[in-house]
Amino acid sequence: FDTVSGCELFGKFNMPSLLQRGDIMIGGIFPIFNKELGSTSTFRQNPPGIKCAFDLRAFRWTQVMAFAIEEINKDTALLPNISLGYRILNSCASSTNTLRAALTLAGGKEETERGSSCLPVISALVAESGSSQSLAVASTLGPFQVPIVSYFSTCACLSDRSKYPTFFRTIPSDYFQAKALAALVKRFGWRWIGAIQSDDDYGRHGVLAFKEEVRKFGVCVAFVGTILRTYSMDRLQAVVEMIKRSSVKVVLAFAPEGDFYPLMKEIVKQNITGLQWIASEAWITALRSSNPEIYQAFGGALGFVVPKMAIPKLKPFLAGITPYADASAAFVREFWEIMVGCKAVLPGEQADTSHEMCSGNETLMKSQDDFFNVTQLRVSYNVYKAVYAIAHALHHLLFCKSAREKPGRPCMNVLDIQPKQVTHHLQRVKFKNQFGDYVFFDENGDPPASYDLINWQLIDGKVKHVTLGHFAMADNGDYDLSIDEVCSVECPAGTRKAQIKGEPICCFDCIPCADGTVANTTAADCTPCPQEFWSNEQRDECVPKTIEFLTYYEPMGIALTAVSLLGASLSLATMLVFIYFRHTPVIKASNSELSIFLLFSLLLCFLCPLTFIGRPTAWVCMLRHTAFGLTFALCISCVLGKTIVVVTAFKASFPGAKAAGTFGPTRQRIIVCSCTLVQILICALWLKLNPPFPAMVFRYSNKIILECNTGSEAAFYAVLGYIGFLSIICLVLAFLARKLPDNFNEAKFISFSMLIFCAVWITFIPAYVSSPGKVTVAVEIFAILSSAFGLLVSIFAPKCFIILIKPEKNTKKHVMGKMFNTGP
Repeated sequence: FDTVSGCELFGKFNMPSLLQRGDIMIGGIFPIFNKELGSTSTFRQNPPGIKCAFDLRAFRWTQVMAFAIEEINKDTALLPNISLGYRILNSCASSTNTLRAALTLAGGKEETERGSSCLPVISALVAESGSSQSLAVASTLGPFQVPIVSYFSTCACLSDRSKYPTFFRTIPSDYFQAKALAALVKRFGWRWIGAIQSDDDYGRHGVLAFKEEVRKFGVCVAFVGTILRTYSMDRLQAVVEMIKRSSVKVVLAFAPEGDFYPLMKEIVKQNITGLQWIASEAWITALRSSNPEIYQAFGGALGFVVPKMAIPKLKPFLAGITPYADASAAFVREFWEIMVGCKAVLPGEQADTSHEMCSGNETLMKSQDDFFNVTQLRVSYNVYKAVYAIAHALHHLLFCKSAREKPGRPCMNVLDIQPKQVTHHLQRVKFKNQFGDYVFFDENGDPPASYDLINWQLIDGKVKHVTLGHFAMADNGDYDLSIDEVCSVECPAGTRKAQIKGEPICCFDCIPCADGTVANTTAADCTPCPQEFWSNEQRDECVPKTIEFLTYYEPMGIALTAVSLLGASLSLATMLVFIYFRHTPVIKASNSELSIFLLFSLLLCFLCPLTFIGRPTAWVCMLRHTAFGLTFALCISCVLGKTIVVVTAFKASFPGAKAAGTFGPTRQRIIVCSCTLVQILICALWLKLNPPFPAMVFRYSNKIILECNTGSEAAFYAVLGYIGFLSIICLVLAFLARKLPDNFNEAKFISFSMLIFCAVWITFIPAYVSSPGKVTVAVEIFAILSSAFGLLVSIFAPKCFIILIKPEKNTKKHVMGKMFNTGP
């Protein structure tokens, strides 16, 4: 291995790789593309490349290896001051491609795209998933003493130390899985079963070991069907017909997911149901087949898998995968296109218009894909343990216990590491990892046998792998199969199952469904009610939600209606008083025409809240908002006209001056009409472009609020803003004229009324936004009534007091006493 010179040992293959350089290199082979679509060798030229489909599950295995190496490099206790590197190649789940990858890694020193520098020779290899592929690698690299640690190859044949002295694995041998499957068959009393095997070492050895085990219990295997991913459809159809003709109701499938998946699709297509499937660990937790479509025929499947583990720190590492970090990283762009749905364009590349191109701002941080679920890792955890086992073996090799060496410094040069030495220390490694698991290998290179019993269940529309039991081998060769028995009765209607912490999955409490959800059967979970419905008290039926709006019949509606009619009556009464006493000095001094206009507009303002009470309809919604805007615009326009007249009149130095007659009745009417016309135009545009409309509000849990949606919020606030603009002008003008000489200066009353008006509407907006349900309408009505009463009382109460209570003061001399009394 060391005597071969040059940068090519076994020949040069064009194999892209994931690469990170380090002081010590570890190789990795994974079926990143796992479905062979077709390749034929003619033996007249180099074999063509294998075309395969991308496998997210296998790609995650590669990232777990990279993550584990990164974690080790940061560890100051394990291999301090020594960096591990990796080079990961794709096997395409093909023995020939795996052999190419193994020879490429073992040769090590070949030219790279980055220059002519040679890569270090690997010290160990993490490979492979399929047993046939691992057999090819172990047979080829075994004579060179390169240690191989598999994470998913389970064939019992690989435990033969005389043939494969450098092969290790972190997944139990099929020898133990066959015992577990046989124990399961015995436990349920199945006597007549069928079997499906993959046409490779994994399937053939697995079914053979299973048949030997179940024969001890008197179980008969009725048929054995053989499949492979490259088989023609005719051969798959023959296996399907074999299953249909047989009377067996239990079928064992001992095959990798890639080989078994075509048969699964055909079984679903032909609607073959009613079978109890027993699965090998190679496909029971595969992501691609764990979907509702396949569940139609394979629901309730049982199988054994290695125990799951959670690696919390792995998730941010996976979420950080991006093709923009390293343009030369293989496989990342394919992964990115699947996850993000667009094609990445790297610097210096031209956009491909035939595909959707990425913007560069995409991220995986918030992705909910199962790829990022790091709480139930099984094979990925085997990869993690394999990397750490190699690291511990290297640590024991380099940091040998010698009194002459200083602590923390290696006792040999990393360039002098021989694969044989790594194999020797790998056989002796034993450590407890950060998750509390002991990692070690027996004399055959196998880990201790332990399995979880998995059951396919459809929960919330997704296929879940529910743990039902456990199988473990004892040191004396005995086994223990424990299956969780039902220890809780079914939950009654209106309740759901709540798992009891620390108890088996069949032990649960029954707790009532949450508000808005029901369970009318013995379901595991509660079902949300439709949007317009709510749960009844028993939580077993969805009933229509209560429809709520402000009515004339409830106390709040009656009170607001009464106040509204009271205000309208007072406005009408005041108007009659002003008409009857229109020739008196007080009425004349306050501009009788504008006063009557103002009282009429206040009458309309008091009647406006009546449109806010009752069931909202399209016409009512349009009327209530526009009527509110127009009546208050007319009201404030009249107040503005009165204010301008007051200010102008007091500019005259003596009665009859020209300034006093500047704003006569005609101009006063023009002011009122023009100011109101602006509001009419705003409301007309509002009704034309986006008018108010009745709407149902579902933001409240157990009721539906009927309200008028403003349609255009901009128009709504424009109406309010225009009224506010007029009121501010009135307030400013009246405030400037508040100290003009007169016994009856109306500017004081206008100032006070505008202060009340502005205060009401300033507090209205936050109250309106924060009020719940029909209270929102009540708040708007209260604001209308409050501001209307403020204007009515502030402006007209003093005049009515003089006219009705103190008629002796209703004289020209009293009204204009100060204006004429200019001397001492």
